[in-house]
Amino acid sequence: MLLRAALLATALLTGCASMSPNRALALLPADAILLGEQHDAPDHQRIHRETIEALAAQGQLVAVAIEMAEQGRSTAALPRDADAAQVQAALQWDDAGWPWAAYGPAVIAAVRAGVPVLGANLPRAQMRSAMANSALDSQLPGPALKAQQQAIRLGHCGLLPESQIAPMTRIQIARDMAMAQTLQAAAVRGKTVLLLAGAGHVDRSLGVPQYLPENLVSKAVLLQAGSAPEATKSIVNFDSTWQTPSIPATDYCASLQNKLPG
Repeated sequence: MLLRAALLATALLTGCASMSPNRALALLPADAILLGEQHDAPDHQRIHRETIEALAAQGQLVAVAIEMAEQGRSTAALPRDADAAQVQAALQWDDAGWPWAAYGPAVIAAVRAGVPVLGANLPRAQMRSAMANSALDSQLPGPALKAQQQAIRLGHCGLLPESQIAPMTRIQIARDMAMAQTLQAAAVRGKTVLLLAGAGHVDRSLGVPQYLPENLVSKAVLLQAGSAPEATKSIVNFDSTWQTPSIPATDYCASLQNKLPG
């Protein structure tokens, strides 16, 4: 009995991926469920697939919107038996930015279920104009805008020139607005649209939920690999946190430093 109790406690603490289908159904009713992932955590992409399968099995899933493809791309015209190449072509998938090996299983699960997968991210062609659009600065309340700007600083390891913080923050805001527009357009009363995006995009205080109408019921979920750094706990705002095992630490700042000019 002690061993069973210990194993159960461990499972509850780690929030293992196999528990995600029941967790997803527990979020209902919801017009939109927003899963905020850590991009390099394989458990999170597995949760994507399991959540899609769980919601689709209940006849609940109306669409899957993804950060990993640009707004306007869609699998809606494809048959359920479309192959991976057809799906990637429909979404104009960028394998260099978003490895198909990681995200493909979730996308294919939706296609097999007859659920359209919708690109939701800001098109690359619109990024330059977003950077210059100072009107985007007023889309967030002052404290939230400052928090988003600080998140940009930290996310780029303090390596960006200060002159780039406002333009890069505008891109983040424009991306969140595009994702919110995609969710709103796909929403069907009594059904659920699912968003797959990075954790920062689904933060209630800063991200996509800021741009959703009040009458659209959304649930924002943080997928968290290991324990959250203490410094980040005060700036995130989610309806639920699903914890998964830790992953090996990677020094992304060193990699970024090698990529940035100067």
